[in-house]
Amino acid sequence: MFKFIHAADIHLDSPLRKLDVYEGAPVDEVRRAARRAFENLVDLALAEAVAFVLLAGDLYDGDWKDYNTGLYFVSQMSRLREADIPVFMIAGNHDAASRITKALRLPQGIRMLSSKGPETLRMKQLGVAIHGQSFPSPVVDRDLSAGYAPPVPGCFNIGMLHTCATGREGHEPYAPCTVEGLRQKGYDYWALGHVHKREVLLQDPLILFPGNVQGRHIRETGPKGCMLVEVGGDGRPQAGFRPLDVVRWFDVETDASTAGSAYDVVDLVIERLRQVAADNQGMPLVVRLRITGDSRAHDAIASDREKWLNEFRSAAVDLGGGRIWIEKLKLLTRPPVDRKRLESAGGPVAELIRYMDDIRTNPDLLGPLGDVLEDFRKKLPREIVEGEDRIAPDEPEWLADMMTEVRPMLMHRLLNRGDPE
Repeated sequence: MFKFIHAADIHLDSPLRKLDVYEGAPVDEVRRAARRAFENLVDLALAEAVAFVLLAGDLYDGDWKDYNTGLYFVSQMSRLREADIPVFMIAGNHDAASRITKALRLPQGIRMLSSKGPETLRMKQLGVAIHGQSFPSPVVDRDLSAGYAPPVPGCFNIGMLHTCATGREGHEPYAPCTVEGLRQKGYDYWALGHVHKREVLLQDPLILFPGNVQGRHIRETGPKGCMLVEVGGDGRPQAGFRPLDVVRWFDVETDASTAGSAYDVVDLVIERLRQVAADNQGMPLVVRLRITGDSRAHDAIASDREKWLNEFRSAAVDLGGGRIWIEKLKLLTRPPVDRKRLESAGGPVAELIRYMDDIRTNPDLLGPLGDVLEDFRKKLPREIVEGEDRIAPDEPEWLADMMTEVRPMLMHRLLNRGDPE
């Protein structure tokens, strides 16, 4: 019986994603988060006295020129070496782009599997065979696992692969493979990397992504960490998730339909944040706040978003003692609309309502709308059309979201046009 850790996508010293532009944001805490999470990984390996550690790609975060990142990694690995815990790694797409990966010699006890072709490493005393291949370049568009060696008889066989599998949203389609193809290799465990969301692809044999060890932005929400795998006398692995993150990201939705005023919405938000904080036991939280529902508070918040964003931030800081930060406010509320008036609307208003309902779900209509806005997009500053929160009229999903947000405000104004103030 033995234990090992399967981790991936460390992204040491990954840069901040726009959080540093907000006054009062927990910039230093987030900046150090990847290193602290990695230290937690090493602490876990030592506490559990694991037999070895697997790092399935993307230790680094690209073409770093500062060797301090690599030196920090070496200092942490020396802790494992002193405890006689070997580490086996494969290079992922980010590592293949890194000068550090190519130039910095790995410390004793750390093995990087070859990028020239599939390689098999054996731990004879433990009866373990590890198969894998590092990325030879930042872009790999073929199934690397197809060339992996057959399982070693009498050993617990592990495959390491940095891959998009059959494709995952938000991840480049690198080293694609199929679950069936991996299963047919006959290995006992597949240690995958590249996809930052934890996911079990198959139970027998265990094929899984552990996710990354630390969320870096709002698309990487919830607990992050590694898998602690125990192999019993029957040779069957049991994998359990172990959180390692030190700052946690959440997308929190609050229904404001019962609120009579904007301050009522603040109270509702506080209650939701209290629940999230309790569920995460005092963990520092960075939250994107989504406020939804038909609400009488809509006009007050929409007319002064900056004021109410800071009201929400102030409430969050007070609630969490500075450990809860509102990263962004997404106001998805709607002013209450007289449904009878909406249903009885005729003429141009009714036609506009039908068109807006159709256009949100019809790619054939969204495409031409994006074409119309393309000249407008080209005139915008670079910082507005790049990054996660970019203005992107060329993307149907972005257009559909904007239509959803604009529709209730437009309907409210049209249906109340001419009403006495």
